[in-house]
Amino acid sequence: MADIKYYDVILKPVITERSMAGMSEKKYTFLVHTEANKSQIKEAIEKMFDGAKVKRVNTLNVPGKKKRRGTVVGKTAKTKKAIVWLTEDSKDIEFYPGL
Repeated sequence: MADIKYYDVILKPVITERSMAGMSEKKYTFLVHTEANKSQIKEAIEKMFDGAKVKRVNTLNVPGKKKRRGTVVGKTAKTKKAIVWLTEDSKDIEFYPGL
């Protein structure tokens, strides 16, 4: 397993209708490093976003899709998503200030 620093764990937030609806319940979705575990994800969220306290983390591995270009068949890269619940007394995470 590679030595992953906290700033390499979180790749980007997932901005979809479903994930935006979960933000009112303090539930946030992120794309994370494929080798990161739950404790590393929790540490990264608490260090990167001031005032955020993580209650729990769920992760899911997303396998790569088969893609075809003519007769050549390949696969896209696999990814990993993390769904992070914040505690009731923690500050919200602002992706777009002013929204």
